[in-house]
Parts: sequence; C-alpha cells; structure tokens
Amino acid sequence: QVQLVESGGGLVQAGGSLRLSCVVSGRTFSSLRMGWFRQSPGKDRELVATISRSGSTDYPDSVKGRFTISRDNAKNTVYLQMNSLKPEDTAVYYCAAKLFAAGSYNYWGQGTQVTVSS
Repeated sequence: QVQLVESGGGLVQAGGSLRLSCVVSGRTFSSLRMGWFRQSPGKDRELVATISRSGSTDYPDSVKGRFTISRDNAKNTVYLQMNSLKPEDTAVYYCAAKLFAAGSYNYWGQGTQVTVSS
C-alpha cells in the first residue's frame, strides 16, 4: 500500500504563494514517480506537475514558470511551490504517485483546497 497525505492548502490573494506538501508512506519513496493534479467544479482533473525518480520535472503551459515541484527523498515528501497565484488556480489539489512501470497514477491523496481570491 501507498498512503499520501497532503497539506498546505488555504486561502491566498492573487499574486500570493503557497507551498503544498505530500508525505508518502507504505512504499519506498524513491521507487515512485510523483505528481500533482487539480480539479475545479465542472472541470476535468488537470495534471499540474510531475517529477520522476531522478528529479526530472514537467509542467503544463498553464502553470509553467509559476509552479515548481520538488521531492525530498530523505523525508519521503513531495512539494508543490505555487507562486504568482491566480484566481483560476483555485481548485482541490491532489498528490498522486505511480510505480515506474505503471501506465497511470494509481495512488492518490485526499486533496487539499487552494482558494485564490481576486
């Protein structure tokens, strides 16, 4: 089993910053590819950032240059630093994990709410 617990969500004003954390247990953290997703009411789940076991990262254009994903293998934790937040970033943010051989993310946290006021 893999357990993911997110924290760090909250309410911020546009232009502000938040850092989300996701603590992973139940599996060797270094064996997992980690990702952050978000979902707003009426919208599909959107991939926000991914980081490989080796530390390579990918971002969609919607957050590129503003969000940064990182991982601390010693702490079994993945982070999402969000800067220059916009109201359209408002969503529930989910931490997710997958084994390197898996075709899709198969472990999910409960989510943390991020609300950006205008």
